[in-house]
Amino acid sequence: MSYDITIKPDYKRKTITGNNKISYKVISEKPAEFMQIDLVKPLVIDSVIQNGTKLSLQNKGNIWYVTGVRKRKNKKYTISVYYSGTPTESVSPPWDGGFVWGKDSLNRPWISVACQYKGASLWYPCKNMLYDEPDNGASISVITCPSLNAISNGRLTKQQRISSGAMQYTWKVVNPINHYGISFYIGNYTNIKKYYIGKNGKLSMDYWVLDYNKKKAENHLIPESFQAMKSLEHWFGPYPFYQDGFKIVEAPYIGMEHQSAIAYGNNYTKGTYKGNDVSKTGWGKKTDRIVIHEMSHEWFGNSITAGDIADRWIQEGFAGLAEELVLSDLFGKKAGEEFLSGRYRTIENDKPVIGRYGINEDGSSDGYVKGWSLIHMIKVIIDDDEKFLKILRGLNEQFYHKVVTTKEIENYINVQSGINFNAIFDQYLRVSQIPVVEYFITNHKLHYRFTNCINNFTMPIKIIGVEGWVTPSTSWQSYNLKNTFINQVNIDPNFYIKTLRTKE
Repeated sequence: MSYDITIKPDYKRKTITGNNKISYKVISEKPAEFMQIDLVKPLVIDSVIQNGTKLSLQNKGNIWYVTGVRKRKNKKYTISVYYSGTPTESVSPPWDGGFVWGKDSLNRPWISVACQYKGASLWYPCKNMLYDEPDNGASISVITCPSLNAISNGRLTKQQRISSGAMQYTWKVVNPINHYGISFYIGNYTNIKKYYIGKNGKLSMDYWVLDYNKKKAENHLIPESFQAMKSLEHWFGPYPFYQDGFKIVEAPYIGMEHQSAIAYGNNYTKGTYKGNDVSKTGWGKKTDRIVIHEMSHEWFGNSITAGDIADRWIQEGFAGLAEELVLSDLFGKKAGEEFLSGRYRTIENDKPVIGRYGINEDGSSDGYVKGWSLIHMIKVIIDDDEKFLKILRGLNEQFYHKVVTTKEIENYINVQSGINFNAIFDQYLRVSQIPVVEYFITNHKLHYRFTNCINNFTMPIKIIGVEGWVTPSTSWQSYNLKNTFINQVNIDPNFYIKTLRTKE
């Protein structure tokens, strides 16, 4: 399947017109009587055309059913879906999803769209399920006035004036791409072109920034992204989209992982927006976290994509790990560990990280830091940096340009590590409780067990002042303290667990 999208935004009216040519192959002997197309109201599908014939349409809410489509097995076809209307406008981009009709600091139009959570059908007709991504790429044509530039995913294949008042920019992606990873940007952009010699050779790295921010981009974005690319290629393997190039595009919101054209709006600062350090450790201000986080999604999110948004922790957890790894490469392992432990307090534990499958339900926002802490603990338990490196690279080889499930990630890590982490995955992803090490000390013996956890939970941990590892379970165990001088249990901060001293 592939998409060929054409869109014309009207900035004054906040409306759009466009079409999506969906090319597909029939793989079933008995395909459904209709084809489902998703498009969120108040946008409407005006018509669907196949080989010059107008097809029948039936609408139910945000779902459109097309009948009369051609569907012989193993044959390839194309339908053209024409649509128009007023798209959903984002109130707080990128979190709530939708169009962004912005203005730059000179009061000039600045347009983009971000739709990870609600889905791409907020702005164009598509099959809005993550597992059904266009595996043969996409073409995106954006029509705008001649004074503005339009940037999108992949490489620019055509730029032409189609009327006295309109320019059309056509960009093409040759790799598979997830729906929400398709986007575009319109504004007064200027381009800075650089090249990076990476693991797969010469990679074009383009920076499309507002014209008055060119110097800031040269001084900030380029060095930040180059050092991030070096670390990410080391840990995750080659950048997954050499054919489509790499771009950072300045956006009217903080950031988003649009494939090969990531959105950046972190005000050219280290830390997060306005230089904040959420970890409160100081390490959060050592790098531009938005650059690293969104770049890492090229591996986890764009190349490796969760097939259901309920599994979004896969993308966000590994992106958090990426921030730690880059920081560790620059300032040492301890810096990355302290940075993570400073983020524990932001975990809410309000609900399980994984949402309910099959209903497009997002998982908990804890998927960011709790998912990251889970992978970090697995790294610490493996206790072999070379083996962990091979696992990260192996994930990106095994699931290169594929949609995945949590179970597939779990099974791969279990097999490659030689350790069964199932209980740890279940505890940190499928329930909201955080394990508590309950303990008491008597007669030079430490007595301990896990509570507030799933049945039969166990995990090796380290206790400060105790040599080696201990492996609590849900049953009481003891440790001889005759050569160890501790009067309370403090857990190594690499582990996201709590403690409770109790009476014997």
